[in-house]
Amino acid sequence: MDVTYVKQALIFKQVYKKLVKIEDSMESFYLIDIIQRFGIEHYFAEEIKVALEKLHLILNTNPIDFVNSHELYEFSLAFRLLRQGGHYVNADLFDSLKCNKRMFEEKHGEDLKGLIALYEASQLSIDGEDSLNDVGYLCRELLHNWLSRNQEHNEAIHVVNTLQNPLHYGLSRFMDKSTFIHDLKAEKDLICLEELAKINSTIVRFRNQNETIEVSKWWKELGLAKEVKFSEYQPLKWYTWPMACFTDPNFSEQRIELTKPISLIYVIDDIFDVHATLDQLTIFTDAVNRWEFTGTEQLPNFMKIALNALYDITNSFAEMVYKKHGFNPIDTLKKSWILLLNAFMEEAHWLNSGHLPRAEDYLNNGIVSTGVHVVLIHAFFLLDHVNGITKKTIDILDEKFPNVIYSVAKILRLSDDLEGAKSGEQNGLDGSYLDCYMSEHQDISGEDVQRHVAHMISNEWKCLNQEILVANQFSSSFSNFCLNAARMVPLMYHYKSNPSLSNLQEHVKSLINVSVGCN
Repeated sequence: MDVTYVKQALIFKQVYKKLVKIEDSMESFYLIDIIQRFGIEHYFAEEIKVALEKLHLILNTNPIDFVNSHELYEFSLAFRLLRQGGHYVNADLFDSLKCNKRMFEEKHGEDLKGLIALYEASQLSIDGEDSLNDVGYLCRELLHNWLSRNQEHNEAIHVVNTLQNPLHYGLSRFMDKSTFIHDLKAEKDLICLEELAKINSTIVRFRNQNETIEVSKWWKELGLAKEVKFSEYQPLKWYTWPMACFTDPNFSEQRIELTKPISLIYVIDDIFDVHATLDQLTIFTDAVNRWEFTGTEQLPNFMKIALNALYDITNSFAEMVYKKHGFNPIDTLKKSWILLLNAFMEEAHWLNSGHLPRAEDYLNNGIVSTGVHVVLIHAFFLLDHVNGITKKTIDILDEKFPNVIYSVAKILRLSDDLEGAKSGEQNGLDGSYLDCYMSEHQDISGEDVQRHVAHMISNEWKCLNQEILVANQFSSSFSNFCLNAARMVPLMYHYKSNPSLSNLQEHVKSLINVSVGCN
């Protein structure tokens, strides 16, 4: 690995010099775009931040001049990169494109780069930006038309990939990097970036393998694996979330530590769904609400072990944060778990009653029972911004659900229920928003309710886009983690054919081999 790190440092220096010396703003954006597509932006975070701030100033000073002096591809790319970076750019940047469909098609119908860039940019729309959405739909239609005429074209596969898997909804690390159009003037720059991406992939895989070994050891030592009910559990599944969402290779400790509360969410969820009676669940939930062991004598041993693990892991996590940052998050962590357990308990009562709840009640509770807020709150305290944390920020975390967390949880809940309905794998134990909705709207078909839920998911992505843009109490590192969590949803729940899923599976297979060897 030493030779790899030396090679990495040499290539990094070449790219760094190129990035800071570029005078042409668009050339720097071509470079940033490819850096992000290759998943190596953590090496150039500060340089990218400076470049985006400079562009934001230029574009906001005179947006009309910027549009008039650049191609469709260029100002669409600038819009996407700025919004991805948390900079608000008014969507009226595209007002000059407002014309009838025929005029737009005559002008841009064969502009493949421009249509792709504008379609990608439209994925970052927020609520109320109907014109940008309309332009995005038109680009999609024109790209499909182009494909029908150019099926054998060498760029056809890139167009297909764009339409099926827009950049904004994917994790760059697992996306197909072999098919994209770039505008770098020097081919050697692309070669350097490709080489750096390969080295980064080697380093990341090495660290992930070591982390997998640590996680497997921790799970064995925890004691739950000795229980027959949990003996077949695979900690690697839980580790996959932090592995994908903490993208910086140096965040080994964060990935390992976040795996621990995630494992408990899965274990406790199964206890509620499969392994315990309603009376036992009531005792268990009451104990968590009090954060005590007293009164749990009647519980079976496996539930006592799970309860003990919950308290120990949460207390150890809080102590670790306190030692690092001088701030003890124990009260916030407790509240997040209590909220989750009460949501699980509500679902248990519904299941026991044999009656479907109202769709609105199911969704409000189901957003909590995803456990997303528990994961994201733990992730929040693992990031370096904790040093500058304020009471106001903690108050927001304690107020049930900040908007950015709410959006991720809602996307997961609705996506999971929608995929369950499409695949026919909904087992009825957890309920489904679609079932509850159809129970209230008896005249609606299964296909119509699926379209309705897909529309709800699309709208929630707009809300999440909005949260990334607004000035709030959360750092960009936390916002990006939340975005990555939302992007993981289709990969973890196996929705539709997606090249990123196979790439993720290949990476996980390489980790399984190491984990099994360790065991």
